Amino acid sequence: MTAYDLVALGRVGVDLYPLQHGVTLDEVRSFEKFLGGSAANVTVAAARHGRRAALVSATADDAFGRFVHRELLQLGVDDAHVQTIAGGPPTPVTFCEVFPPDHFPIWFYRYPTAPDLLITADSIPLQAIREARVHWSTVTGLSQEPSRAAHVAAWQERGRAPLTVLDLDYRAVFWSDVDEARRQVREAVRNVTVAVGNTEECEVATGETDPERAARALLASGVELAVVKQGPRGVLAMTQDERVTVSAFPVDVVNGLGAGDAFGGALVHGLLEGWDLERILHFANVAGALVAGRLECSTAMPTTAEVQALLSDVEVADGAM
Repeated sequence: MTAYDLVALGRVGVDLYPLQHGVTLDEVRSFEKFLGGSAANVTVAAARHGRRAALVSATADDAFGRFVHRELLQLGVDDAHVQTIAGGPPTPVTFCEVFPPDHFPIWFYRYPTAPDLLITADSIPLQAIREARVHWSTVTGLSQEPSRAAHVAAWQERGRAPLTVLDLDYRAVFWSDVDEARRQVREAVRNVTVAVGNTEECEVATGETDPERAARALLASGVELAVVKQGPRGVLAMTQDERVTVSAFPVDVVNGLGAGDAFGGALVHGLLEGWDLERILHFANVAGALVAGRLECSTAMPTTAEVQALLSDVEVADGAM
């Protein structure tokens, strides 16, 4: 087999999202079930753009675990490296409330841990990670051992090869305290070539609240590309030689959760296509906006054609679709 375009390492589970919006969970009458988890969503997003993607993670040997494996395959993601751990914690579930346009409380049922945090350094596919064109990991995986050691082993195997990406997906609920998160994230950034996060996440990684200063701090730590997402203010990306800002794409928001993962999968696609940075950011912004206009995350990920249909004012290089 040829190398994967993308191997992502990290969180997977089941999203249970309410079908009644504008009410709290105690008033919700019905939910719909979807594949969830940031790393899983990014692989699905990349697969929707025709990329050969694999997830490295774990589930329990339970009904939700079986659902995760089935959905990954149906959505075009290789699940061969998603372990099934018997006798441990259940496959996690996540609930949210939906108060458009900008309030989406979320509850993670991952206590005291989750199968994807039990992956070990000797259980991950090091060759696949080393040979992948893009390796994607998230900050959540650094919050507990043995997952933290597995992430370090993956980075050591990569040796800071190009397109080793860290999603600065910081969720305070997964950490004992923010100072520990800062230490782990700042050390992790030194192992990657691309860092992606919103302004709060970049502040954890750099101590900087200003987007431009945060991007420069990430570059100073050795990152080659820093991407700072600013919500309705758009996105900033910087390399040592280039600074690009792109405005947000307007959308009637249904559920903002998952938009960042759609952005991530589209970013992977654009980087692999070799597009210029401005075009990548426009493409990724639209992909994120499309998901923000839908309830679910994984099954909402758009195809390349759907994104390009909203980018008629952006020139498309020959063969991009």
